[in-house]
Amino acid sequence: MDLALLRTFVTVHRAGSFTRAAALLGLSQPAVTSQIRTLERQLGRPLFLRQARGVTPTTVGDELAHRAAPHLDALVEIVEEGLDEESGVRTLHLAGPPEFTSTRVVPALAALVPQGLALRTSFTGNAEEILEGLAAGHHDLAVTTARPRGGLLASTPLWDEEHVLVASPGRAVRLGDGTPLRKGAAVLEQLPVVEVHESLPFVSRYWSSVFDSRPPAVAAVIAPDLRAALEAAAAGAGLAVLPRYLCRDALASGRLVALLEPPVPPLRTYFLVVRTGTLALTHLARAHEELLRAATSW
Repeated sequence: MDLALLRTFVTVHRAGSFTRAAALLGLSQPAVTSQIRTLERQLGRPLFLRQARGVTPTTVGDELAHRAAPHLDALVEIVEEGLDEESGVRTLHLAGPPEFTSTRVVPALAALVPQGLALRTSFTGNAEEILEGLAAGHHDLAVTTARPRGGLLASTPLWDEEHVLVASPGRAVRLGDGTPLRKGAAVLEQLPVVEVHESLPFVSRYWSSVFDSRPPAVAAVIAPDLRAALEAAAAGAGLAVLPRYLCRDALASGRLVALLEPPVPPLRTYFLVVRTGTLALTHLARAHEELLRAATSW
């Protein structure tokens, strides 16, 4: 049996779509369709059920994927390790949100650079864009706040980010000590809002979790980077909801004040995401392991 046909089959099985598999393989969709039909003729059994949105494997297809995929992944690992020995350096293409990737992920992976890892980083705050780029083969490893669906991508929880409601000392003193805790969201409506997007993603999540209500409808300042939002809030522009890891130093120095410390703070989980089967690649597995190890001390 042609290994190329099996490789195409496993890619379609993981992708759940001829179109997505074609993008990963660098082939046209008709070529992928033709290869799957050829394999089905050779086996004398259907491997996929064609649907309006992608394909679903038959029981025969599931069995074949379960038996063939580990061996194909092992062959890829052998080839990649051979390339490692020839070049001495393997490049990891990483994608993630700019703030967390810059301050946590890249420093952790820097420890692997002396061991022969080259790092190329792509920043975007849109989790769906990150996952789409990973699925299309633009990245090797992604850090995202969205857990992927389907079998093409595999995710591992990395770290839980705590969110804090903050403002400058000048803004906070006008509220009075403990006022937000006693009077809730209403008292905070007198403060302008600093956010990263017009949809108020951080403030909305905080209001829903802590106050069980919706926040003010409009932000005074939109800065599409949490570090810029931090600086705007510290300068007195208004309140902001920020990750604690990002504003810890500003809180310690007094540049920012936590307006509220709820018993159960809102959390957001980061995931490490790879294409299924690619952790067989040594350099990717090392990076994955190093990030999980580093996250225990964040």
